[in-house]
Amino acid sequence: MMQHFILDFTADLQEIERFYKITISTSRLHRLEECISSKLEQLHLISFDSLDQEGQIDWLLSKNFLNRKLDQTRSQSQQVPELAEFLHPWAANLIELCEWRQRLVKFNGQSAAHIFAEATRSIKKTIEKLTQGKADTSKSGRYVADHASQVIDEIHTGLTEAVGFYRGFDPLLTWWMSQPWEALSRSMIELAKLIREKIVGSDTGGSSDIVGQPLGKEALIKEIEAEFLPYTPEELVKIGEQELEWCERELTKASHQLGYEDPKEALEHVKKTYVEPGEQIHLVHALAKEAVDYIKDRDMTTIPKIANEYWQTYMMPPERQKVAPFFLGGDNILVAYPTDAMSHEDKLMSMRGNNPSFSRSTVFHELVPGHHLQFHYMTRFRPYRKVFETSFWVEGWALYWEMVLWNGGFPAQTSQGYATNEAENRIGMLFWRMHRCARIIFSVKFHLGQMTPDECIRLLVDRVGHERATAEGEVRRSFNGDYSPMYQAGYMLGALQLMRLRQEMVHTDGQEKHFHDSVMKENTMPIELLRALLTNETLSPDRTSRWRFYDFKHE
Repeated sequence: MMQHFILDFTADLQEIERFYKITISTSRLHRLEECISSKLEQLHLISFDSLDQEGQIDWLLSKNFLNRKLDQTRSQSQQVPELAEFLHPWAANLIELCEWRQRLVKFNGQSAAHIFAEATRSIKKTIEKLTQGKADTSKSGRYVADHASQVIDEIHTGLTEAVGFYRGFDPLLTWWMSQPWEALSRSMIELAKLIREKIVGSDTGGSSDIVGQPLGKEALIKEIEAEFLPYTPEELVKIGEQELEWCERELTKASHQLGYEDPKEALEHVKKTYVEPGEQIHLVHALAKEAVDYIKDRDMTTIPKIANEYWQTYMMPPERQKVAPFFLGGDNILVAYPTDAMSHEDKLMSMRGNNPSFSRSTVFHELVPGHHLQFHYMTRFRPYRKVFETSFWVEGWALYWEMVLWNGGFPAQTSQGYATNEAENRIGMLFWRMHRCARIIFSVKFHLGQMTPDECIRLLVDRVGHERATAEGEVRRSFNGDYSPMYQAGYMLGALQLMRLRQEMVHTDGQEKHFHDSVMKENTMPIELLRALLTNETLSPDRTSRWRFYDFKHE
């Protein structure tokens, strides 16, 4: 019953969003709110007590997802008036034209041409205003401007498709619209470009293209509750600080083992161990094999042959490295390494940041037993739960394995053909663990309004040891709008949850493999609900977060 319900509302929401492509469309937002409200009513008609444990978990996941989606949709509606400075009065009429095309409403070409001409005149007035420097360049103003430029791109894309659809097919419409559309298209492209140059890129703090809007404490608490975390924002920051302090102590030990008193000097030593051009892809494959062999030798989890053998390697383009300066992966692995077209400074920073010891964790984090293994299971076991995807399960699982392998002595292993030692490998693995601690601190504090993007960058440089360019890439990635507010905090917090759950459920070597396989076969969800499922907890429809998984010092 619940599986069908989830597939039904997932498909309905996807169809609405696919049909109404412009995110601020009144029709889109109204239809979404109407659909979500209807699905919530249907959900509450399903008898919770009549469901088995899996069904009750699906019920709670659906309730959490739909309520969160409803809040997000209403929040989007509330943001629309903020964009009026850039989009009023012309955008609404153009959005309506895009939707006429979607619904194939018959309209008069002369009327459309008039709408295009009026919009062009309005846009030119806005361009003139911006050229004269009459715009809000504060942090909040830059965020609104960035949002407006994205909406302009959406409308332009929609109109381009609409005009192309009718061109040649309806000669009368084409006759009226061709020239006015060309003029409008040029003005929209110019406006979006001007907004990005004059406002979005106006910051003088060294992070000019990093734009984000802090949620504020009330909205952040809602996001934390949606992830089933019984902690305040301040407590989450405390977790990040406490874990970072542990890493710093371990880094000092590893630095002494390597012969350095200052951990920064030890980090600098490790960064200089980068491989020569052309070798990085071979290093990746050696590191991937090393992790798989280690796990297989100890029978720690099931690694299907298909999952182990069928992944491909691609090089990350230079532009992508500005947002993701290290590896990315899942279905395949994207290797960050300099190309011949990059500047000398950028080449060195990329090579230093992707040295063998740093890469040890990132390779198996992205492949096996990390994301590639996850994605293999996600398409085969309860795939309908993908809609509930959370970084606490996805990223938490990959970082959890970094912790498990650290505890099992993995840093003592050396990659065949690549000279590293245990101390260097410990430093490399600690670098990433420190990075994930810092992500909790800066992402929560940013949304509380307590840190700016440039302060986030300095935290990564000063306490973690990032190169300036890689720190900028990580912060840019965090706040560019592609990730939910708690996404970056989910790495470390999710891993800590899984480590505590492991302590509760794994008491003998034989239980470890069963535990890992069970986690994979349940698919993605908040870890507290995963715990409730695996421990067969008695559930109720008003279940809220209550699992205090972390032990604070002196708590």
